[in-house]
Amino acid sequence: MTDFKKIISYYEVFNEWERLDNPEGKLEFDLCMQIIISNIPENAEILDLGGGPGRYTIELAKLGNVLHLADLSQSLLDQAKKRIDELKLDNVKSITQVNAINLCNYDDCFFDVVLLFGPLYHLINAHERVSCVKEVHRVLKPGGLVLASFIPHLSGAIGVVGRMLITPDQVSEKTLKRVFCEGIFNNDANRGFQEGYFPTSGETVSLFNESGFSKILLRSIRGWGSGIEEQIFKLKSEKPEMYETVIDLINKTADNPSIIEMCSHAIYIGQKIGLR
Repeated sequence: MTDFKKIISYYEVFNEWERLDNPEGKLEFDLCMQIIISNIPENAEILDLGGGPGRYTIELAKLGNVLHLADLSQSLLDQAKKRIDELKLDNVKSITQVNAINLCNYDDCFFDVVLLFGPLYHLINAHERVSCVKEVHRVLKPGGLVLASFIPHLSGAIGVVGRMLITPDQVSEKTLKRVFCEGIFNNDANRGFQEGYFPTSGETVSLFNESGFSKILLRSIRGWGSGIEEQIFKLKSEKPEMYETVIDLINKTADNPSIIEMCSHAIYIGQKIGLR
């Protein structure tokens, strides 16, 4: 079972808001916003599940959507509420501490869209993942959309190798082998990223298919831009036309299976099938 206390403790000290300000996070955020805007209906009612300090909630509310923010970490939600109150975003209708495997706070068939950016990084138990996705299906309207990010297996496993080389107390030989064999990362220390799950893209598609979703999109988020984000952003100010070309080429190749599996975070978009 996932140790949710370890996840909460991790986000007590990790600066999730500023993660999306560094070059890696900014490219992820910019491309995710493009993907979201191009796929969701106008003026949607959106559940930002695992939305933490509210970066996506705030930006999507500014665009006129109705938002509900939910997260496991009350600390992150408190940060979000402070910013939302300062911005006077009255179309953020609720900010609620929830565990993504139980959405009893929300009615059936209520949301047009659920953003699932985060929970699938951490749910190491298969039953928990199924519960999460079935709950997302339940709270979506018929034809509603889920946009779910995940860390593909090889990308996540190689990332754990890097963690082992820098912070060896977090990754034993047994831990490393389990990551490559099962996609499960149990950090050996009480600091750093906790409780990681790294599925193949095929496993992710199957998880959603078996829970009543039809795939609309599967792609890498940063694509081959992963690892060279700082250089890409230099182009934006120095050679803006080349920057636009690079972003266009990242988007055009982002659904290549090899790129999905090897280039950091990926995103799945699925549509709810059925009336309930």
